[in-house]
Amino acid sequence: MTRSRGLGFSSALRKTNVTMKMIINAFVGVIVGFLIGFSVNKFDSSLFHSNSHNDEAVINSLSQKPWSSAECQNLTSTDLSRNHGATTKRSIPRNPRGTEKLPPGIIASESDLYLRRLWGKPTEDLTFKQKYLVTFTVGYKQKDNIDAAVKKFSDDFTIMLFHYDGLTTEWDEFEWSKRAIHVSAPKQTKWWYAKRFLHPDIVAPYEYIFIWDEDLGLEHFNADEYIKLVRKHGLEISQPGLERTKKFTWPMTRRIVGGEVHKVVEEKPGECKDHLPPCAAFVEIQAPVFSREAWRCVWHMIQNDLIHGWGIDFSLRRCVEPAHEKIGVVDAQWIIHQGIPTLWNQGKERFGKKKMVRERCVREWGIFGNRMHDAETNYCEAISVNQRESSNSSSLE
Repeated sequence: MTRSRGLGFSSALRKTNVTMKMIINAFVGVIVGFLIGFSVNKFDSSLFHSNSHNDEAVINSLSQKPWSSAECQNLTSTDLSRNHGATTKRSIPRNPRGTEKLPPGIIASESDLYLRRLWGKPTEDLTFKQKYLVTFTVGYKQKDNIDAAVKKFSDDFTIMLFHYDGLTTEWDEFEWSKRAIHVSAPKQTKWWYAKRFLHPDIVAPYEYIFIWDEDLGLEHFNADEYIKLVRKHGLEISQPGLERTKKFTWPMTRRIVGGEVHKVVEEKPGECKDHLPPCAAFVEIQAPVFSREAWRCVWHMIQNDLIHGWGIDFSLRRCVEPAHEKIGVVDAQWIIHQGIPTLWNQGKERFGKKKMVRERCVREWGIFGNRMHDAETNYCEAISVNQRESSNSSSLE
């Protein structure tokens, strides 16, 4: 009986040892599997940080990653709960048009104009980011004037030149030009360029955008001081005051000596009322400065086919409220409009260059005015119809 009990005890002990070994092996297997899975997930990144130069291995590894829109179907409930919480509902961002097949987290809806290098880590490309953007639409004949103008802008500004005469590399005689952004298209105006290359999502990093002509004298101008005054007076759309010469067009944009900023002027009796242009809420189009938020609105108002921009200045007020408080002229930082019609000489020779270009400008002003009137009329009519239908539906209930 005693021997039988001893055999039974040793048999049970062996079974216990086997069970413990199985448990230990399973535990070790789980740990090893976790470590292998973790290292696989990190494999792609580690390749880039190693000293290996085996580019082909990196490419092969990346090409085999199952990145697809059907990836959500392959995730287990454990994966989802680990990342987002098992019971927490999360709102799913709405993708921009055309990107519905992409996961929202990969969409880069904004860009910038910062120049990047071709090597190294992307996160280390930019040691400094400019806060403002200034663009000039230029011809090479005005290079000395532009050189003097650019020097009035600090390193906080990205410099962008739009070339209407096709000459770009010639500007490299100036050191700053090698860091500037150059865009070239023959015989185009700054509003043509602005509509195509200054989309709000492209210039989103910049707090203020200067869209200036080439024939401006900046001897009495300092861009950093200008920004300070714009902020101080809450201006979303502005321009420097114009020194009194024969080249000004509207009294509103003349410099008032002794002041910092003005937002309204006295015109001829009966010509202005209710803080409307050109007595208030008005700047001209040769040297406007826009805040990031105002530019987003103005860009959408610029018509794709109306390249001279005439008439836009009378409608800038629609993009800020109250317009007569947020649009103004900075007197303490003034400029001189030299009135050199370089781009005007790009018309057809046999019809008279300057005359043809001016006729186009005036025609565009009328077209823009008609479009704005029609758009407002249609919009107001649609609102009125909706309100009547809503009222009728409420009365039936």
